[in-house]
Amino acid sequence: MRKLLLAAAAIALFLLAVVVATALLMLASEADASGSGRTAEERIVVLLVLLLVACAISFWVTYRLHELYVSAPLRMAEELAAAVAHSGLRLGEYAASELQVLGKVGNQLLSLREAHEKDVAERVREARASLEEERSRLAALMADLSQSVVVCNLDGRVLLYNQRAKQELSTAADGSNAELLGLGRSIYTVFDRALIGHALERLQQASRDGSDGDSKKLVGSAQFVTATRSGRLLRAHMSPVLGEDGPHHARVGGLSITGFVLVLEDVTSTNERHARRDVLIQSLVEGGRGPLGSIRAAGEMLSDFPDMPSQQRDRFLRVIRDEAGVLTAQFEKTASAFSNDLRERWLLEEILGAELLAVAARRIGERRSSERRALAVKTENVDEELWLRVDSFGLLQALHYLALRLQDEYEVREVRLSLTRSGQLAQFDLSWLGTFMNNETAMSWLQDPMTTGGEASPLSVTDVIERCNGDIWFQRERVSHRAFFRTMLPAAEAPKDLPRAIVAAPEGERPEFYDFDIFLWSAVSHELDDRLLTELSYTIFDTETTGLQPSEGDEIIQIGATRIVNRRLLRQECFDQLVDPRRSLSPQSVAIHGITPELLVGQPYIDAVLPKFHAFCADTVLVGHNAAFDMRFLQMKEKQTGLRFEQALLDTLLLSAVLHPNQTTHRLEAIAERLGVSVFGRHTALGDAIVTGEVFLKMLPLLAEMGIKTLRQAREASQRTYHARLKY
Repeated sequence: MRKLLLAAAAIALFLLAVVVATALLMLASEADASGSGRTAEERIVVLLVLLLVACAISFWVTYRLHELYVSAPLRMAEELAAAVAHSGLRLGEYAASELQVLGKVGNQLLSLREAHEKDVAERVREARASLEEERSRLAALMADLSQSVVVCNLDGRVLLYNQRAKQELSTAADGSNAELLGLGRSIYTVFDRALIGHALERLQQASRDGSDGDSKKLVGSAQFVTATRSGRLLRAHMSPVLGEDGPHHARVGGLSITGFVLVLEDVTSTNERHARRDVLIQSLVEGGRGPLGSIRAAGEMLSDFPDMPSQQRDRFLRVIRDEAGVLTAQFEKTASAFSNDLRERWLLEEILGAELLAVAARRIGERRSSERRALAVKTENVDEELWLRVDSFGLLQALHYLALRLQDEYEVREVRLSLTRSGQLAQFDLSWLGTFMNNETAMSWLQDPMTTGGEASPLSVTDVIERCNGDIWFQRERVSHRAFFRTMLPAAEAPKDLPRAIVAAPEGERPEFYDFDIFLWSAVSHELDDRLLTELSYTIFDTETTGLQPSEGDEIIQIGATRIVNRRLLRQECFDQLVDPRRSLSPQSVAIHGITPELLVGQPYIDAVLPKFHAFCADTVLVGHNAAFDMRFLQMKEKQTGLRFEQALLDTLLLSAVLHPNQTTHRLEAIAERLGVSVFGRHTALGDAIVTGEVFLKMLPLLAEMGIKTLRQAREASQRTYHARLKY
């Protein structure tokens, strides 16, 4: 194209030279013929006129050549890129005959490609028919389950859940719906990350122990107990999902853990019944000890002295009768009363002792900082068949706390862990050589609240051990120069039927509905900016407002949002809420969005809506069209609500300018038309969010073709556009 421009310029200059030369010749001839000739001023005027005409002709020729052979091919290239990425689009009409021929050939190739795609799509549709049937069966099964089920990848992203789980886990402390659970959301917004991490560590440790083929060592699930925000107590059973792809440090028979399934059981009422039973037994024991002693003493006197006087005999019989009445009253009182002073019983879990020992050794031996060397840990005398029934999370905290205090305060460089059977009990020792402490110091360690890694716990080591129905003490052996904390715990019977791990189907046979392919997210370890755009979860949002000036008092009257997970728009995962702006609406704004003041009567205020929207879009990348406008409205509410939307942000308006810099408009309707997206529900917040989501999905392959594949690349490319400089 540059050569064409140079040629055009050369032709224009040649024409100009010809015109000027001709004019000079004409003037000279005229002067010779008339004898008098024109004046110099007249000749200059004629010459300037001819020059202007030549320049105009040159400019017009250059402009037409640029339009025909520079701008038009660039537009054709953009249209062709969009048509290649999305079937159904065709190249437009162009004035240049060469481009008309090229466009005709291009449209023929696009039609041929579309025919092939339709053929492939038909074959895929036929192949998925049986999978849709399985999907319906799975949906019916999940709906009928009395337990909550959540499937996650190793990053804690929710891949599948049933309605019972959403109802149970999305309830806030005040009973309202907090929208905490959703596809692509993080399970850590619901459960403590440390609990999930501990359970996953147990599963991975069990996988490593079972990699030698000894199935007895393989634990198919982990358990923990936690509380929801609404105060309900849940017992969680975690089972691993195994697949060929995933971390290599937890392999079982060539497979590795790629995710996990949580089956949640509400045990609040069960725990309350156990607590009431404990109180009943306690009150019976305490209240019945005195009367039973008196009855026993009176009975022994009557038995030892059968010939005692009748008056004494009657007195002892009266004691028996009175104390029996007291005991009866105590039974009745205990059966109808409830004491809140007794500590609530904690639910424990069954765990293989050797597994717990291995996790403890690895956690204690972790290096704390670059300045301090790691604490060496050795295991000895480990009973591989010994099972425990304990709170493993709390027990590991206690062992870690004691080991770190030994390192910090006594400079112990090595500790040893052992686990042996002692009758019906398990003997768990944390020992070290050469450094002794006095009994008072050891007792204070056991009684003080634990603090590890800068995090304080209200529980002491003794509290944790007593919760496990065990006992702990400090002991030293002067002959062997060894000191140790010895813990005695009840031994448990080995489970007979361990649940098997769920194995994901091989590549190519994996049903799309299960989304097992995005378990591979956990293999990515770089920061969010370096994550691929196709790997991220997005919240697509839009707002409707009373006007266009947030700094002058205009307010949000509607927020709509939906999610994109695994490159799919989840229309069922939506947020749609009207907001009472506490101010009047202008007729101009009503004409645009159609929301009348009557529709806003009784709707919640923005300070009640924003916390729910903030929870809905937590841990995702925000996407909007002309998002700077919407974000300004949200920013204006930071002081009022105390909420900041600090997530990464992408704008489809800016991305459109990146993809199609030669287009004259980047309105949402125009972008949707270019990319073949149907527009519906325009100028409603949720409708615009859905259209924006569809547009964004169409943009992803086009961005990838330009080499824009990560979030960082998309943001940097957006920032270089002209529209990024607009302020609101």
